[in-house]
Amino acid sequence: MAYIFNPEKISYDLRQSPIPEFSWHTSPRLAGIVKSKKLNFDIRLLDPGKYSYPYHFHRNAEEIFVILSGKATLRTPEGFFELSEGDVVFFEMGPSGAHQLYNHTGHPCCYLDIRTAADIDVCEYPDSGKINILPYQEVFCAEDKVDYYKDEDKVSEKWPKEIAGKP
Repeated sequence: MAYIFNPEKISYDLRQSPIPEFSWHTSPRLAGIVKSKKLNFDIRLLDPGKYSYPYHFHRNAEEIFVILSGKATLRTPEGFFELSEGDVVFFEMGPSGAHQLYNHTGHPCCYLDIRTAADIDVCEYPDSGKINILPYQEVFCAEDKVDYYKDEDKVSEKWPKEIAGKP
């Protein structure tokens, strides 16, 4: 079955963060409407003078933006680029795929955001040093990173004495 989504006929929900500069309008989860198994996608509106999500990259998801109307400035590790209607941008996994949009114009920018559907993704924020475990929205500071074996040196104490330490 084909599903047709027209940006002008979709109702959008405002997503306002506690920081006023981060604000956007998003469609209902379109992938949920069609029961997509491999993709997540939304149509988003970015108002003038607003940023999309904080600068970030994904460890387990690829992402594509398609600019449907308007313009925005894209921030990547390579620099800043103006995007216009019809532009398609692919973001690979990992630090080289970091991205953020800013609407530098006086008109809304409408774009399609397509992501691979990962059961679990790790989203990292280079500007703030945060790590977000998705879809759970569990956010941690990367500076708290520890060695894999930290506090594991007394493993035998967790086991019954009659088992632990026997060859």
